[in-house]
Amino acid sequence: MNKATRLATAVAVLGLTAAVVPTASATAGNQHHAPARHVLLLSVDGLHQSDLAWYVAQHPDSALARLVGNGTEYTHARTTVPSDSFPGMIGQLTGGNPGTTGVYYDDTYSTALLPAGTTDCATAKPGAEVDLTEDLDKNKDALDAGQGLTGLPGSIMNLTGDARSLLDPSKLPVDPKTCKPVYPNGYLRVNTVFEAARQAGLRTAWSDKHAAYSILNGPSGTGIQDLFAPEINSQAIGYPAGEDWTSDNAATQQYDSYKVKAVLNEIDGYDHSGTHKVGTPAVFGMNFQSVSTAQKLPTSDGLKGGYAAKGVPGPLLARSLDYINAQVGALESEIHRQHLDGSTTVILSAKHGQSPTDPTALTRIDDGPLLDGLNAAWKAAHPGAGDLVVHSVDDDAMLLWLSDRSQAAADFAKTYLLAQSGTGNDINGAPRAFSASGLSTVYAGADAARYFGATPGDSRVPDLFGITRYGVVYTGKKSKIAEHGGALADDRDVPLVVSGAGTGSGKHVAAQVETTQIAPTVLSLLGLDPDALQAVRIDHTRVLPTSR
Repeated sequence: MNKATRLATAVAVLGLTAAVVPTASATAGNQHHAPARHVLLLSVDGLHQSDLAWYVAQHPDSALARLVGNGTEYTHARTTVPSDSFPGMIGQLTGGNPGTTGVYYDDTYSTALLPAGTTDCATAKPGAEVDLTEDLDKNKDALDAGQGLTGLPGSIMNLTGDARSLLDPSKLPVDPKTCKPVYPNGYLRVNTVFEAARQAGLRTAWSDKHAAYSILNGPSGTGIQDLFAPEINSQAIGYPAGEDWTSDNAATQQYDSYKVKAVLNEIDGYDHSGTHKVGTPAVFGMNFQSVSTAQKLPTSDGLKGGYAAKGVPGPLLARSLDYINAQVGALESEIHRQHLDGSTTVILSAKHGQSPTDPTALTRIDDGPLLDGLNAAWKAAHPGAGDLVVHSVDDDAMLLWLSDRSQAAADFAKTYLLAQSGTGNDINGAPRAFSASGLSTVYAGADAARYFGATPGDSRVPDLFGITRYGVVYTGKKSKIAEHGGALADDRDVPLVVSGAGTGSGKHVAAQVETTQIAPTVLSLLGLDPDALQAVRIDHTRVLPTSR
């Protein structure tokens, strides 16, 4: 089967099913004026506000143009920092930034937890990687994350809605107080929109790319009643060995289509599988990955990836935007067909953007030698010491956790990195010089904690946070042309559209807003108290403003 046929087959899974839809409502004690009974949140990884504006201008009769025209568009919305998937999504659904939620990336470190597999908690030394990626799956190479379904991918809609059950507890960090594994939801420090909705008697559902997104259940562990999380980094079925669903943009679209089908079933009043009648959720939605891979891949399906010029989508990205538009149209059509238009609000945004949008600015730098050199310099200055860097995450920012958490050690790392120069490569693979390790600003020790609004010495905050120069991507290969996770405009400037019930038509708000404001806005739309969210109270996160 060729790629075009595979993609057509995947999109065919979006066939619509008629059903009568029971709807959820809040309990009388918690309900205020409720403009909506359902809020559908759509997060499109990598999508910039500029991408949406470009597409709407090019396609004024598109589903995306209708979504914007029928609602309020916030043209200066910004994600969390770091602009990674986990803090970005958690911010949208808690109202909190990483300093409050305690989640800085999808792969971080805690000085308060014990390493995975620890059984002797009395003598074990604290300090553990906190991995929230596919590595936690029972089987990360399987689309069902190890559930054991037969007939994949056709049977994927039979995936359990209890994503936590797909995690391998032996891979989780250990709480030294209880000597038990810490599941992702137990790692989150604040409650979620899903938990607040559940407390009000409302139904919840979500679909995302890893079972580790069970973190969105919140500390109670019961926030999401139906969490559909097929593994995106598993072997893509029907594609060459060694390719996951992100290696080929057609495969990513096929993967995203499974999640779209889940949401269509939920609009129809069923669970994600389409087999159990449970009522349309009050809070539900999904994450799209196809724009992100179209921005990262140099080429795919014979099309050039990324941007043709600054802010101008190239052919692969343009095709991916067409795909997103088609899926948004299918979801809107189903909402209409089920007569839910007047009671449903659709929110479109992104966990993160992608940098750079100017292909000529790309500078790929191998961070391995930089960190090796830092560790060697530390050992030379401190005979008998071990490595200084115990954990690092470097995509288009640099986050370091150090074995020595003193200010002196953090300053040592900062000074070393800012002194390093070398040669990376540009978008064509040609040599390109860099200085200061590709960094423009470095926050070290207490400055890093203050940057994130965390208490200095907090067990989770990075000891060093480096903001890159525009165009820098840390990678030892030449297989990607963009990344996210940093603090630059291309990482953070994402769309935010609130459309449908409880919104005005054709309104635009130019004031700067944050994607964390989605969380209190969701509760407000449902007639619930935004202060039910702990992070909203801590960070003083406000409901999105109306236009003037």
